[in-house]
Amino acid sequence: MAYTPINKSTNHFNNLTYTGDASATQAQTGLNFSPNLVLIKNRNGSAEFSQIFDTIRGVTNVMSTGNNSTPADEANTLKSFDSNGFTVGNNGTVGASKNYTSWNWKGGTTENNTDGSTTTSVSVNSLAGFSIVSYTGTGSVATLGHGLSTAPSTVWVRRLNVSNWIVGSNGLTSWNYVTNLDTTSGQANQVNQFNGTAPTTSVVTVGTEGQTNSNGIDYIMYCFSDITGFSKSGSYNGNGNANGTFVYTGFKPNLVMMKLDSAGQGWCMKTASQNNVVDGNVNNYFLQANQDNIENTSTDSSFGIDMLSNGFKIRNTDGIMNNNGATYWYMTFADAPLVGSNNVPATAR
Repeated sequence: MAYTPINKSTNHFNNLTYTGDASATQAQTGLNFSPNLVLIKNRNGSAEFSQIFDTIRGVTNVMSTGNNSTPADEANTLKSFDSNGFTVGNNGTVGASKNYTSWNWKGGTTENNTDGSTTTSVSVNSLAGFSIVSYTGTGSVATLGHGLSTAPSTVWVRRLNVSNWIVGSNGLTSWNYVTNLDTTSGQANQVNQFNGTAPTTSVVTVGTEGQTNSNGIDYIMYCFSDITGFSKSGSYNGNGNANGTFVYTGFKPNLVMMKLDSAGQGWCMKTASQNNVVDGNVNNYFLQANQDNIENTSTDSSFGIDMLSNGFKIRNTDGIMNNNGATYWYMTFADAPLVGSNNVPATAR
């Protein structure tokens, strides 16, 4: 019996790495789908903020998870979303001899959604629990149709001018609380961001705070639902011990994002396919979503985690992942389900 209704995780989300050659265009292929959301980060060379693109805002409209600058149209960043990947230009996405990693999500055809009090434009992949939502703020409490059949467990919201990223999640204390994707700040009690209301199977509620709902301002929102065998978000407690916490996900992770719920630490991103492995199964390299720094490439297990067939286990004592008694929020996406549709068990490596 299949563990998950998703036949193959990599038909809906996958990591793609490449080396830039500074050419005017460079096609990056290897995905099993045409992506609707692409997040790109430089791994070496000079420091660069991430670049994030989606099909609703348009192929050349770039913003970053690492700063609050106004999104801008840059013709030579992402050139196209392709059937099995994407094509990049030579402005910060294909620098000569620079190594890049990208994380890619499949959405759907853009359409209007009238489930909430405010009409939204959505790109939806219900099977994988992912949607892109664009809307115009009203300044009053509003509900926004997200197009999924499951309630999002995590949402990222970005006002499309100078503003911080706002993150709400079931992994935080409640939906009275939010954190920022582009800073090292901790969770904060800001009830007016989401009106203290958890998303439902049809809508996300936004309150009267300008970062999520200012009158006449345009916004983009990324919604992620927990899907058995494919995606999960939540929280875990650090123990300050190299034999750290095990987090059960029900699948072998491809991407794990972790954030301390108090201030002082950034967003740690670990990807199974790109990072080195030390001491048997300890995955050590990582990038940070909120920083312009390059990949941490320590050769020991100072920042290591085990990526296992059914979750991940912390194997370090660093504060970015494992302060004793601290709470960490995480979200993760599958490399393979615990048992796939062909009944072949996933392996740790």
